[in-house]
Amino acid sequence: MNATAPKIGFDRFIKGAWATMALDVRLGRQEPGDVMALLEADGLSVAARKKVKTVLNRLWLEPREELANFVSRGVALHEADAPPMVLHWGVSIATYPFFAHVAEVVGRLTALQGDCAATEVHRRMSEVYGEREGTYRMTNMVLQTQADWGAIRRTESGRRIVQEHLLAVSGPSLTGWLVEAAIRSAGKALPMASIGSLRVLYPFHMETSLAYAAAENKLLEIRAMGAGRDFVGIL
Repeated sequence: MNATAPKIGFDRFIKGAWATMALDVRLGRQEPGDVMALLEADGLSVAARKKVKTVLNRLWLEPREELANFVSRGVALHEADAPPMVLHWGVSIATYPFFAHVAEVVGRLTALQGDCAATEVHRRMSEVYGEREGTYRMTNMVLQTQADWGAIRRTESGRRIVQEHLLAVSGPSLTGWLVEAAIRSAGKALPMASIGSLRVLYPFHMETSLAYAAAENKLLEIRAMGAGRDFVGIL
């Protein structure tokens, strides 16, 4: 599922309002030119606007073919008033492995005490993507984005990362879609018992039964792998 995904690509800070504007354009609530107008109003240069638009296109406006149906269902959830941050997060982890990896690292490091050092996040990312300026810069872009979306707060001039209060996710449609996002991000079936505590979904608290939500998602299947060992995968 992630075989054709770019290893690094989320190389811009994406404000939540920009992503929601793109989502509204996809839904037909706004005009296509409104995205660039918003970016210009927020003071982005011509070059920066073009690069941000590339990320927004990949997320909501022109998704990869294998994610087109998944993204379209996210748009439908937006029309049904699902929280935009949940939708942006789901489409980001499914589309961009780099974004998902930063999320998983932050989730793991903040799991026990609720905060961590930013340097530790950078160190973990460098172990996988190499110690180069691009890795450091793009990790910062993702952290800045996750902070703007309300998942984390950066303190001590950005040196520490504090996890914000969990956002409740409820309803079988939204929950099942977010579970699907995590499975697409992982590229494999996942144990049902572990989905609720996946670090890539660290900003969320699932209020709906995951088994019920997975069963209601027609793109997912529950596979029994032995007593008490159910896995959830994509058909």
